[in-house]
Amino acid sequence: MTNKVFDALPGIEKRLGKLSSAQKILLTTDGSVTSILDVLKGHVDINTLQQEFKPADKEMARNLNIHEGNSVNYRVVIIKTAQDPLIYAVSLVPLNRLNNEFKEDLIRADIPIGRILKKHNIESRREIKSIFIEEPNQELKEIFKTDSPFLCRTYNIIHQDEILIHLKEMFPYSLFRE
Repeated sequence: MTNKVFDALPGIEKRLGKLSSAQKILLTTDGSVTSILDVLKGHVDINTLQQEFKPADKEMARNLNIHEGNSVNYRVVIIKTAQDPLIYAVSLVPLNRLNNEFKEDLIRADIPIGRILKKHNIESRREIKSIFIEEPNQELKEIFKTDSPFLCRTYNIIHQDEILIHLKEMFPYSLFRE
């Protein structure tokens, strides 16, 4: 993890207030967020809000190191307990970097990416790109029932020296305070 990521923490705390250990872990981990949430909250599941194949636009192509127009799986999910939303996540996956079994599990929609990687024994690493604060849009306010600022991070899952998945994860500052 780069110093840039750790250097962002004091600025976030200056703006919002002290972050809990759980919040810091969720923002900076280079491991599976699903596993961390399973420990913190019990077994978590996924609710897929949107999933579609689309051609990569300029930003997607830059984030994934692919050509514009390449086919990408765009997926928006809520990682949640039975009662509560915990994390809002957007993933971009270049389809030409997936084998068919991985692609089938991804398309099934309600399997967390960390569990798909584990199921297929995919050796990978997570490269955190940024952590920051974002104000919630109306959709996030309705899903999480708060207008609290959101803690966000972007990262890549790297497999065989290529970006396999680009993710943005976010959760309200008001969550994981204990």
